[in-house]
Parts: sequence; structure tokens; C-alpha cells
Amino acid sequence: MAEKVVRTDEEWKVKLTRDEYIVMRRRGTEPPFSGKYYNFKDKGIYRCAACGNELFDSEAKFDSGSGWPSFVEPISDEALGERKDESYGMVRTEVVCALCDSHLGHVFEDGPPPTGLRYCINSVALRFAPDDRP
Repeated sequence: MAEKVVRTDEEWKVKLTRDEYIVMRRRGTEPPFSGKYYNFKDKGIYRCAACGNELFDSEAKFDSGSGWPSFVEPISDEALGERKDESYGMVRTEVVCALCDSHLGHVFEDGPPPTGLRYCINSVALRFAPDDRP
């Protein structure tokens, strides 16, 4: 696994756009159906917008109807970290980038087979890298 990415809050503010900073460093959420990847179907790899870590393969993406890009599994067991999130009067599992600890979204246990998981991820937290798969 690659080395952890550590930056000060001021460095993150310079590196990220305003929306990226709010979502990824302040645990915000973009409005449903507003992100550029929620209905995106190209083949490739989704990376962390903050550090470039590979997070999800397009083959794991599905339409959950939630308004956010949804995936059944990460690209590897080392790609993501999880934390308990008790904000807004709910108990959820927050998903973060394993390399830079940026907030990506949440994982729920209501996804399709084979995992039964739904990684609900903010588009603003992702960068897409296309590949040449048909």
C-alpha cells in the first residue's frame, strides 16, 4: 500500500475546490442527482479526488436509484477505511479514503449481490480514469 497522505487544513483548502473541501474534509454531502458520476456509465477506475488513490472499478458500479454513484465493492480491501458516523441522529458507516482519510460517503447493507453492500459515494470525491475496455 502507498504511503499515507498528510496535509494541514490550509493545504487541503488550497489543493481542493470549495465543494471538494466541504465534502471531503468537512464530511459534507452533495445533493442527490447533482453529481457528474451518478448516472455515468463509462469503463474505468474511480480515484480519490484528493489524493488519486484507486477506489472503485466501474464494473462494481450499479444504479441504486439513490442519486449518488453506488458500488457493490471497493477495488481492493486496502482502498477504503470505515468509521462510525452518528451525525444527524442516525448511525451509519462512513467511508473514507485509506490514504488521505478524506470523506467519500457511506456504506449500507442494502445493496445487490454478490456483496449485499451499497457504497454510496459523493461524485465530488471522485475522479474518473477511463480505460480501453469495451
